[in-house]
Amino acid sequence: MNNRSLKSFIIICITPALLLFLIFMIVPTISVFKMSLYKWGGLSAKKAFVGLNNFKILIKDPNFLRSFQNTIFIIVVVSVITLTIAIVFASILVRENIKGENFFRIIFYIPNILSVVVISSIFSAIYAPSQGLINGFFRLLKPESWVNIQFLGNQRIVIYAIAGAMIWQAIGYYMVMYMASMCSIPIQLYEAAQLDGSGKIRQFFNITLPLVWDTIRTTLTFFIISSINLSFLFVKVMTSGGPDGSSEVFLSYLYKQAYNNASYGYGMAIGVTVFLFSFLLSGIINKITKRETLQF
Repeated sequence: MNNRSLKSFIIICITPALLLFLIFMIVPTISVFKMSLYKWGGLSAKKAFVGLNNFKILIKDPNFLRSFQNTIFIIVVVSVITLTIAIVFASILVRENIKGENFFRIIFYIPNILSVVVISSIFSAIYAPSQGLINGFFRLLKPESWVNIQFLGNQRIVIYAIAGAMIWQAIGYYMVMYMASMCSIPIQLYEAAQLDGSGKIRQFFNITLPLVWDTIRTTLTFFIISSINLSFLFVKVMTSGGPDGSSEVFLSYLYKQAYNNASYGYGMAIGVTVFLFSFLLSGIINKITKRETLQF
């Protein structure tokens, strides 16, 4: 095959993917940026150009600011707890030669197979005030004094309840990824460290973490972006943003403004903000976690 034929073959192969990317990614993204400059209900033909006015309203909107705070909370808390537990469990299963490693790998991975809607429904039942598992356990410990906790009805703890469901759902997936990365570390490194008197905790921080750092960076960026999307699904199923908007996140508030309140232009302004925030956050994470790649 000559160079001309090879180039033609490559063009034929990538053209469908490029067209799909253009139609379903680039064009909608440009449309979102464009519609954020209009005041529009979404269905009527009448549109009013308002420039950056939607963004000015956004900055002063207390409900949006609360959804922004909730999103930051989920990004920070859920990401840190999920990835920390995942890498610790992965290290234990790989390094301790536990019997039934594949069994535990499957058990931990099962929540990732389930639909987010199913997981949200399960945790809604677990958090139920009268017949929920958690309140039932507390009543078993103190039957004479315990009151039913409104996990999804209390403004102060509802976001923690949603975060708990998200953590449970994601741990297994990232644990399996870390296990695959750790299995590629030569066992001789651990044996040499053990001969030098290093304990398992020191080996974890001096050998395991540095050698899987690239995987951690990748999963951290991926999880932060995906948590913005997943938080919408959990909130939508479990609380619909309640009580009184205390569990709203970026995308749930966008959905409510664009489709429930017929403020499509304002909703697209939120979408632009989420888009820019995601890219900025990804860049910051990549910058602060960058380090030289260790080789062995």
